[in-house]
Amino acid sequence: MTARLGGRVALVTGAGRGLGRAHAHALARDGALVVVNDLGTALDGSGTDSGPAEAVANEITAAGGRAVADTTDVASIQGGVAAVLVALDAYGRIDIVVNNAGFAHGGGEVEHPIDAELDALFGVHYKAALGTISAAFGPMRAQGFGRIINTVSEVALDARLAEGIGYGPAKAALWSLTLAASRQAAPHGITVNAISPGARTRMNAELLDAGFRDRSSGALDLDPEHVARVVAYLAGDDAGDITGRIVHAAGGQLREYITRRSAGSELVHRLEQALQP
Repeated sequence: MTARLGGRVALVTGAGRGLGRAHAHALARDGALVVVNDLGTALDGSGTDSGPAEAVANEITAAGGRAVADTTDVASIQGGVAAVLVALDAYGRIDIVVNNAGFAHGGGEVEHPIDAELDALFGVHYKAALGTISAAFGPMRAQGFGRIINTVSEVALDARLAEGIGYGPAKAALWSLTLAASRQAAPHGITVNAISPGARTRMNAELLDAGFRDRSSGALDLDPEHVARVVAYLAGDDAGDITGRIVHAAGGQLREYITRRSAGSELVHRLEQALQP
C-alpha cells in the first residue's frame, strides 16, 4: 500500500473481473477507498451475480485496503448516477471514476440491426458513463479535484480494426463524450481521459487463444495489470495536466490515439485533382 491516493474515493464499474478488478486493486494499493461495482453478468450482459464484486472488495480488504461491493446496474444514465451515490453514501465524497463496465456481444448486422441489443450496448458503454460523469461532476467541482477515466476501444475509430455495428459505435460515442466532457471539466480541476486497453480478459480470451495473439510465446504479455498502472497514474495528482487524451495500453507498451484532419492525404490529393476546373 502507498499513500499516493490516500483519502481519495474511487468508483470502478465492472470491477468484479478482468480489467476492472485490476483497476480496483491498483487504486487500492495506492491508498484509494474503492467502490467495487459489478452486476456479475454473463459475457452477453445477461444475468446477475453479487459474487464477483464481493470477492474483489474482500480481496482489497484482506490486503489492508478499504473497499465496498456494489451491484448497481449502471447500464443507463440513472444507473450511473446511482453508482456514484453509493460512493457518496459510503465515503462522503467521490474523487475518481473509472468507467469500465461493458460487454461486446450483440447488435446484429448492418442489414439486420437488433434494436434491443443496440440499446443494451449503448446503455452500458455510453449512458452508464454519462450518468457517472454527470453525478460526479458537482462534487468534484466543489472540491476542485476529479479524475474520470473512460474505457474505449480501438475498434471505435480505427479503420483497420472496425467491425460490427454495436460495440464499436458505442465505444465511439464514449470516445466523443470523453473529449466533450474534458472541455467542460477543465476549468474545475477535473480531468477526463480514456484508456484503450489491450489485455487478456474473460471478454476476449476466446479470440486471443484462437491465435489472434500467441500469449504462450511470451511475445506479448497481456496482463491487465499493465493497463491498471496507467489508470492509477491518470487518477493521481501528477496527471492534473492530462485531459481529453486517449491512451492505448497493451503488453506494457503505450500509444496515444490522435485524431486530426489532414490536407496531405492521398484522398485529398486525388479529390483536388479530380475537382480542378
